[in-house]
Amino acid sequence: MRWDNLTEGSTGPAALFGADAVVTRTFDTPEFRGITFHEVRARSIVNRVPGASRMPFEWTVNPYRGCSHACVYCFARKTHSYLDLDTGLGFDSQIVVKTNAPELLRRELGSPRWNGAHIAMGTNVDCYQRAEGRYRLMPGIIGALRDHANPFSILTKGTLILRDLPLLQEAAEVAEVGISVSVGFTDTGLWRTVEPGTPSPAARLAAVRALTDAGIECGVLMAPVIPFLGDSPEQLRATVRAVAESGATSVTPLVLHLRPGAREWFTAWLGEHHPRLVERYERMYAGGSYAPTWYQRQITRQVHRLAAEFGIGPHSRGAARRIVTPERPAAGAPAEPTQLTLL
Repeated sequence: MRWDNLTEGSTGPAALFGADAVVTRTFDTPEFRGITFHEVRARSIVNRVPGASRMPFEWTVNPYRGCSHACVYCFARKTHSYLDLDTGLGFDSQIVVKTNAPELLRRELGSPRWNGAHIAMGTNVDCYQRAEGRYRLMPGIIGALRDHANPFSILTKGTLILRDLPLLQEAAEVAEVGISVSVGFTDTGLWRTVEPGTPSPAARLAAVRALTDAGIECGVLMAPVIPFLGDSPEQLRATVRAVAESGATSVTPLVLHLRPGAREWFTAWLGEHHPRLVERYERMYAGGSYAPTWYQRQITRQVHRLAAEFGIGPHSRGAARRIVTPERPAAGAPAEPTQLTLL
């Protein structure tokens, strides 16, 4: 593996860490078998989001690169190629750990140049993936944000976030804290094949319930909605119903997008597991990384109608859901999509 383009002495952008600071480890335990960790001393930890990005935030913190969740569609796969690492199995099993992330963040938040802007986490790879169970970087990161009363948000598929619930409660007392859990579907068969390293959808929704019961508002990013595999009316209804029953404060649908790096890996998976769909995907994504606008709006309308039916939305935030026999949406329920946001 070469680290040349991101280490000291590179001719590109400022180095992210020194080559002599990379320590490679493997652990022969069931949860980490087959995974290699590259421990690095990062040179910076607060990253500015490129201006052309669709993301609704400007600054991020990513303590890890690569992700053992192994989601076949993960858009972050391309970033592994910047380290000359494989974007397929390498992304799932070669994890870069920024071991000095907490201390570095505390230093950067204390800089006179920092203006206290919102920081988003979990937007590239999951900060509560399995590696966090060993390296425990997030308690120090949340503690630094709390001590500087800095607003932040976390997006995760990891139930390990519950370990840090007391810290999140303390941070929420001094700053705006937004938590969102990603649950694109509740189909267990689909989950086992496309998100093999993640906690089950049921476990994630149980985490949502635990967070909301503890006074931490938690929304659900219903992502990704996977065309032809997770988008039937029955599947959408089951997912929104389960989200409502979890006590989530909101549900935001996001249709699968396939950027370079992820697109090739997902297409290979599709050819193995659902070859009849390959041609349909080629047509649907012929225009680029995103599904057609009409399809995205259709999914958004359906999810918003179901959310209204099951009583989840801005006027019933965090309330316990007691779902009985489903009824048809009330007459006059919103039919037009609203602006999608990530968190």
